[in-house]
Amino acid sequence: MNSSYNSSDPSASPASSADLVVSLNVPYMAAELVIATLSTVGNLLVCLAVGINRRLRTVTNYFLVSLAVADICVGGLAIPCAIMTDVGIPRHNLYLCLLMLSVLIMLTQSSIFSLLAVAVERYLAIFLPFRYHALMTPRNAGLVILVTWVLAFLIGLVPLMGWYKTPPESGYCFFVFVVDMTYMVYFNFFACVLAPLVVMFLIYAQIFVTVKRQVRRIAAERAQGEAQAKRAASMRREMKTATSLFLVLFLFTVCWIPLHVINCFLLLCPRCTVPLPLLLAAIILSHANSAVNPFLYAYKMKAFRRSFKAIFLCCRVSAEADDGTDDGGTATHRS
Repeated sequence: MNSSYNSSDPSASPASSADLVVSLNVPYMAAELVIATLSTVGNLLVCLAVGINRRLRTVTNYFLVSLAVADICVGGLAIPCAIMTDVGIPRHNLYLCLLMLSVLIMLTQSSIFSLLAVAVERYLAIFLPFRYHALMTPRNAGLVILVTWVLAFLIGLVPLMGWYKTPPESGYCFFVFVVDMTYMVYFNFFACVLAPLVVMFLIYAQIFVTVKRQVRRIAAERAQGEAQAKRAASMRREMKTATSLFLVLFLFTVCWIPLHVINCFLLLCPRCTVPLPLLLAAIILSHANSAVNPFLYAYKMKAFRRSFKAIFLCCRVSAEADDGTDDGGTATHRS
């Protein structure tokens, strides 16, 4: 295959180039397999940690588990599909090809909706503290998670409903030759990715400004009673939790935006070419996001870190081992 993609020239991938594609992409496949392993193992640890540590069973962490499940599916399902379609498999089977290409779109959308649910949940915890426990029950959280997965599934299936390009005569299943870039840019990126990201960044900005203002106001009061001291400590915990969760959102954005920018470039400049190494690097970066969250939880949240250690030591986490003051479960409803 040529060392660049040209979205206006599907015939640029003749059948005789198949072997060259495989040989050129061995480093890419190796990187993908490493990411798949880290993503699957790491996010299984996240799910297991929430399962064995009662203090981690909070509404916030239920949404993080939903995010972890999506990342497990990326490692166990989407990345193998990506490797297969990178060499044009399946061949001469358009609908199976579209289904495999749609898998990652579904899982990415589920991740975005999970992040949005976390942001809204944190907003309610800070701005509606007296109604929070009535609104964010474990049952309601489960319903929200179900809705996010159904919506993500439907959005990912749009190409199968007819919004795709006519495949090349060679019959190879390459993403840019089969998936319509108008769908990827205008519908998927602008409407289903960029819009939720903007909303989430605005939510976290408001959270940071409000919490910081309240902490400063409490600190400025000369006569601090015990209740005020507890409130100040609670606000600091909320700030720490929001910061950790914002980092998850920030890393997601950094990892996925480059690939979407390339898609925009392919759509708006159809005769331009994108170097294949650059495209593969953007794909690897987007998939790598599925592997980084467990490391972030271990680094930023003591409860997760202790649970991971306990899992590696093959013992259950003691409830007394956690003080419950620094993980994403601050001011949340426990089941």
